[in-house]
Amino acid sequence: MQVKLLPDEAAETALRETLRLCNIAANHASRRAFDTGVMGKTSLQRLVYGELKQMGLSAQPTIHAVRKAAGAYATLKANLKAGKYGPEGSKRRIKAESTPVRFRKDAAQPFDDRCLSWQLDARTVSSWTVHGRLGRIGFQCSPEQMKLLTEYRRGESDLVFRGGNWYLYATCDIPEPDIREPEEGFLGVDLGIANIAVTSDGTVHAGKHLNRVRHRNRRLRQRLQKKGTKSAKRLLRKLSGREARFAADTNHFISKQLVTEAERTCRGIALEDLGGIRERVRLRKPQRVTLHSWSFAQLGAYIVYKAARAGVPVVFVDPGYTSQGCNACGHISKKNRPDQATFACMSCGFAEHADINAARNIATRGAAGWAVSHAADDAAWPVPARYGPELQARPPSGPRS
Repeated sequence: MQVKLLPDEAAETALRETLRLCNIAANHASRRAFDTGVMGKTSLQRLVYGELKQMGLSAQPTIHAVRKAAGAYATLKANLKAGKYGPEGSKRRIKAESTPVRFRKDAAQPFDDRCLSWQLDARTVSSWTVHGRLGRIGFQCSPEQMKLLTEYRRGESDLVFRGGNWYLYATCDIPEPDIREPEEGFLGVDLGIANIAVTSDGTVHAGKHLNRVRHRNRRLRQRLQKKGTKSAKRLLRKLSGREARFAADTNHFISKQLVTEAERTCRGIALEDLGGIRERVRLRKPQRVTLHSWSFAQLGAYIVYKAARAGVPVVFVDPGYTSQGCNACGHISKKNRPDQATFACMSCGFAEHADINAARNIATRGAAGWAVSHAADDAAWPVPARYGPELQARPPSGPRS
């Protein structure tokens, strides 16, 4: 849960210096871990605890700085194993393996309840800083956020400085409702580039505006990269953050509408399992940038967690031939798609918008997949692992058919 802090000038100075010192300490722990090969949380804490304390940190921030460094190396190891830095011997992989992890001077810092306390009635927080305990720092949030903070806040909160503003990311442990049975079937959702999401009901979330913004930003990035000055690099960083926020906001908006519609009509949501699509799909060079810049996984993850909070079942289906198969008769042929937007079955003559036909095929497969997965008592909720191990591992709840 993100809330915006409202510090005065003195409090802002203290928070900035606190964040800077915590990240200096985390960088020191990271270098020591890299030099010694000691990267476990407990063993690294034994190694550098005294050194970080001498920098001016108290006990709990010291422990959190160590854990942040250890966690970064655990993430790096997992990414190397998954091949996200390229194959063995590649320049990017060699650079990642041969240099210690570094943290920005304003990177986020976690605080537990010993360092940070909330006064929800007064809408203030008090926090440890390098200048001592700082109290009565105001924050603002919506009434819905305040309700969630009051009822479900647990554990750590992250102090974040972004875009010139201060935020706290509070962890809320919200119990999920039982996943209900899809009494009216499934809402099929076809994800794409020309149209971001199209439902089996015929609702189209067009991608024209999003793609126009991305094309404009890509042209600007090319000009700035060619220029290569310090000011150009600053603008590139700013542009990157702005585009990511724009894409996330768009995906939040679409996913909320899809889940609300499924909940209102007592249906589940059926999605294509698009894992590895970037490796499978062959496109011309001008189209590759559009494909690789579109966040398939993010939209899917947003749908999954919003659906889980609403008790809406989600299933992932095989995407093979959903665009070429006829929803009326089942005939599959490339000739059924004369162009990107048109579907005309060569067998029965059925005609429809191509993405709506694909979404209906997905809905049909979703209903069949749900029935199969719930036929046995030990069936698992079919969520791909990339959408979150906690969701992927969770067994289905609620009554079984």
